[in-house]
Amino acid sequence: MDKPVDRRGALTCMLWAGSGVLWTIAGGVPRSSLLTQAQAATPATAGDLSFVQISDSHIGFHNAPNADPAGTLAEAIAQVRERRDGAELLIHTGDVSHLSRAAEFDAAEQIIRGAGLQPHYVPGEHDVLVDEGRPFFERFASGAQAGGWYSFDQRGVHFIGLNNVSNLRAGGLGQLGEAQLEWLEDDLRGRPASQPIVVFAHVPLWTVYEQWGWGTEDGAQALGYLRRFGSVTVLNGHIHQVMQKVEGNLAFHTAMSTAFPQPAPGSAPSPGPIRDVPAGRLRSLLGIARVREVRGQQALAIVDAPLGA
Repeated sequence: MDKPVDRRGALTCMLWAGSGVLWTIAGGVPRSSLLTQAQAATPATAGDLSFVQISDSHIGFHNAPNADPAGTLAEAIAQVRERRDGAELLIHTGDVSHLSRAAEFDAAEQIIRGAGLQPHYVPGEHDVLVDEGRPFFERFASGAQAGGWYSFDQRGVHFIGLNNVSNLRAGGLGQLGEAQLEWLEDDLRGRPASQPIVVFAHVPLWTVYEQWGWGTEDGAQALGYLRRFGSVTVLNGHIHQVMQKVEGNLAFHTAMSTAFPQPAPGSAPSPGPIRDVPAGRLRSLLGIARVREVRGQQALAIVDAPLGA
């Protein structure tokens, strides 16, 4: 992991679901260490910003390998509450529900409230199945633009929530659309290049696996607006597994689901729940991510923690 990496090139994607690993991305090069070692080496200090990412809770899913996604979401939230280590925010990167039903949204909202953190949501394709997503936006993004995108600042870090699922076709790539791209360009205009940026959306903004629709067809245009900033972290869900990639000062990170895992790209005929997970192994394939911004460091440190950890 410590061998030199060409900053101009894209880093080879890394898939893993191990516990107790801290990722620190400095100068475009990712480095990893055991969580216990990393915490000892880089303790949180006053002024640091940390937050938690969860994704793909799929409340309403009732099939193998997880007939109780509400239960595993509750486990994830309990883990957040017990080990949040000064986190101030909780970001959910979509697919809160499985079928966009009010009861599913109710259950998820009640469980997530137990984290005791201010939540911020973006929609997944399973959240916009009813009335063009209005029930989701009214409940989880009431202050957003009409299309469901928004931004806010927290202790000097600029957060941008995007919607790339409203026009998602089955098996097709995500799409931001002209109106959202224009808004993004305007939102970033005038901001200093030194300001840390965190972008979060459901479908990855980079192309993970085009054959399965794991990417955003106009994501490159959005990323073009972000390349002038010194530290940009892009958080996504949708693929239910941890993948990371670095391109210059852009660091991409996808999260595990709290409901069920999906296969690695191209390792199965199609995406979807891995139904034959051995008994006792499911929780090692589900999890949460903690992200911390440390003063004096360009990049954010990301720690993924499976429920089985």
